[in-house]
Amino acid sequence: MNYRFQNLLGAPYRGGNAVITNNTELISPVGNRVSVTDLIKSQSITLPVQSSSNISRIAASPDGVFLLTADDNRRCLFINLRQRVVLHRISFKNSVNAIEFSPNGAFIAVATGKLVQIWRCPGFKKEFFPFELVRTFADCDDKVVALDWSPDSNYLLIGSKDFTARLFCMKKLKSGGVKRKPFMFLGHRDTVVGVFFGIDKNTNKVCNVYTVTRDCYVFSWGLSDNEGESDGMDVKEPPSPGTPDGDADGEVEGFGSGDLKKRKGYEGREGDLDEEGGYLRNRKWELLGKNNFLQSQAKLTACDYHRGLNMLVVGFSNGVFGLYQMPDFVCLHLLSISREKITTAVFNELGNWLTFGCAKLGQLLVWEWKSESYILKQQGHYFDVNCLAYSPDSQLLATGADDNKVKVWTVSSGFCFITFSEHTNAITALHFMANSHSLLSASLDGTVRAWDLYRYRNFRTFTTPETRQFVSLAADQSGEVICAGTLDSFEIFVWSMKTGRLLDILSGHEGPVHGLMFSPTNAILASSSWDRTVRLWDVFDGKGAVETFTHTHDVLTLVYRPDGKQLASSTLDGQIHFWDPIDGLLMYTIEGRRDISGGRLMTDRRSAANSSSGKFFTTLCYSADGSYILAGGSSKYICMYDVADQVLLRRFQITHNLSLDGVLDFLNSKNMTDAGPLDLIDDDNSDIEEGVDKQTRGKLGYDLPGSMPNRGRPVVRTKCLRIAPTGRSFSAATTEGVLVYSIDDSFIFDPTDLDIDVTPEAVDAALNEDKLSKALILSLRLNEDSLIKKCIFKVSPIDIPAVVSSIPYRYLQRLIEALADLLESCPHVEFILQWCQELCKVHGNSIQQNFRKLLPALKSLQKAITRTHQDLKETCSSNEYMLRYLCSASSGK
Repeated sequence: MNYRFQNLLGAPYRGGNAVITNNTELISPVGNRVSVTDLIKSQSITLPVQSSSNISRIAASPDGVFLLTADDNRRCLFINLRQRVVLHRISFKNSVNAIEFSPNGAFIAVATGKLVQIWRCPGFKKEFFPFELVRTFADCDDKVVALDWSPDSNYLLIGSKDFTARLFCMKKLKSGGVKRKPFMFLGHRDTVVGVFFGIDKNTNKVCNVYTVTRDCYVFSWGLSDNEGESDGMDVKEPPSPGTPDGDADGEVEGFGSGDLKKRKGYEGREGDLDEEGGYLRNRKWELLGKNNFLQSQAKLTACDYHRGLNMLVVGFSNGVFGLYQMPDFVCLHLLSISREKITTAVFNELGNWLTFGCAKLGQLLVWEWKSESYILKQQGHYFDVNCLAYSPDSQLLATGADDNKVKVWTVSSGFCFITFSEHTNAITALHFMANSHSLLSASLDGTVRAWDLYRYRNFRTFTTPETRQFVSLAADQSGEVICAGTLDSFEIFVWSMKTGRLLDILSGHEGPVHGLMFSPTNAILASSSWDRTVRLWDVFDGKGAVETFTHTHDVLTLVYRPDGKQLASSTLDGQIHFWDPIDGLLMYTIEGRRDISGGRLMTDRRSAANSSSGKFFTTLCYSADGSYILAGGSSKYICMYDVADQVLLRRFQITHNLSLDGVLDFLNSKNMTDAGPLDLIDDDNSDIEEGVDKQTRGKLGYDLPGSMPNRGRPVVRTKCLRIAPTGRSFSAATTEGVLVYSIDDSFIFDPTDLDIDVTPEAVDAALNEDKLSKALILSLRLNEDSLIKKCIFKVSPIDIPAVVSSIPYRYLQRLIEALADLLESCPHVEFILQWCQELCKVHGNSIQQNFRKLLPALKSLQKAITRTHQDLKETCSSNEYMLRYLCSASSGK
């Protein structure tokens, strides 16, 4: 199977800044990937590109075509958003704290360390080195953290950790001119985290500058002449030439015995440059106002400004955000999102939507401030995802994690639509019932809960006489019996779904029961334990264990093949054993230690090749037809094996993120010191606890050397694997979130039964001769998707029964897959449903006799029909009420 990465669920936002392009597309960094959310269609996708480490800053071009990302390793990717490909790469010497495209799209400003570099924006053409460095500004005394361009792209405003803001001009001086320093805005007492140009709506000129500091102050600066008359700075054309006017270096005037404002450094005169410079003559910036946001126990962590509406939005470390009308500083809204730090706050192009992100909670919100309503409200799991479960129709995906929550996601949109939080400990297992309307979850809190997905409530809770920790879960095909395995007492508890009563307790294992599954074809329950055995139980007859399969090492998990004729188990020595559950015989074994090995932890004393830790599979999953099996564990790889031949088909590397431990096979010895690896030594605690004063920090011990606990980096691993019942996608619960892989639809041409006469030209010739059955069979033999669909649409509704009856059984699977794809994408619903109906009438017996081979295609068709039915049901319901209203209104007249 040719699977490719499709989406990332469970983590809509992880950190960095978010941006909105085309007024409706929200782009947010998620680890080392980028997520794009369409706010109109309510659909989220993840770009199939990866950075070398966690992405810290992103910037989008004004036209929304290009995206520039910068990661923690100072590496940047230049991405084409429309084609979803990386065009160029570049690395910087220092960390990148801010990126900004110029409004005309010609330049990119990059704040790297104390420097601000101006690069020419690359285009679509091929170049040896597409990034051209235009200018470098090296006037700051500390890291630059904020950037803003003037609307005409001639001026650049920057904010720094040296408590100053500076105004740079992009125009270079003429030869022989005096080098001028940038104009400086002084008077701040903390880091300048936001700088913005203000525009006069009447004259379209720059008239204000706003500087926002980390200590919750906003400074308003105005441009005026010597007489105090404000004239503005033209943003359309370069300013007229001038002559030097005494203030040669362009800095704030002296701190002598002049007026009070000069002594405090609150104003200064701009240096007048020549024709290429662009500073206005006889102008100076003066402080118009200084306002406090009145958040004494918090720090300002995020801000944005909308020039058209003249509004400022700010976010604080205590989860509060505020919306202010400038320059009067009128508070329009002051609300709280959570108790954690807001790490990004941004306007959309029209200014009616506000986007907020909280990295610690994985929370992403889009809020319409006029109507005070949410456009988007998504939050991922706080901790790692432990377990997954697909609904029988493959439309829903449930996730359970260490944060005690169960979330249900819509696979097609990538959105979570319900969260259950009644559990009080980590979720360890999930199971969808056959009707797709209810979900079971097992937890370490000693309960198994049943959830109603129609009313979104917990309608049944299964408990034990004494508190136990459940780590596995299973339900029979009828949904009448629920079983759960324990971690501490090594028992299996059996309940009745209808009454919730405890029916039986199965004893016999001598270790934690981590694997539990009912046979798909009968009522036999299989369980695996660390006591090196797999046991089969007849739950309904109450005879206890009817069969025991002994292993040489601890059994970590097990899984039944969909037809119930094979059982696979994974052991601690890295082997996968395949058993015949009917005869109780070992069929064959796969040695997977070398396949899953790879990746060295920073604390490992041995190389990845010689290390024995983690070289085993903790999760297994059969394909829908049982022809191959997926296996994953404490490694960066997911292995796909062919069951019949016991060979490795493919290895999926789940991530290339160097911010995680266990990704590299070889470590750099230069990073090893006497105190341990350099990456584990935390020498910067400035952002550990935002808003905590010195006295509190001293009590907590933050300022003591070596007092911060070193938790290391997250280790890459796969905790759970599940293949969708349709067989066209699978999901993996990993350290970075839930990775969804789907069959690559771009790989279309896969011909079988091909000879010299089977060509696309032959298909077109048959269609021209009105030989529809021949044309469709030829296209199915070619297995070219576009030709199959073309032949389907050429058939009139009257001729569908005759054409369907002429299709041989060997081509049914391809035809069903094509119909399922058409039903989800084309508007001709009745036409496609007529094809499906005739297909079932004519080939019903063949489908029933060979259901195992056709099962993935049939489930894909069922999924498409169910989704179409739901859409039509909602539309018809809304139309029904509208018609009733119109009829009542007309009868009233």
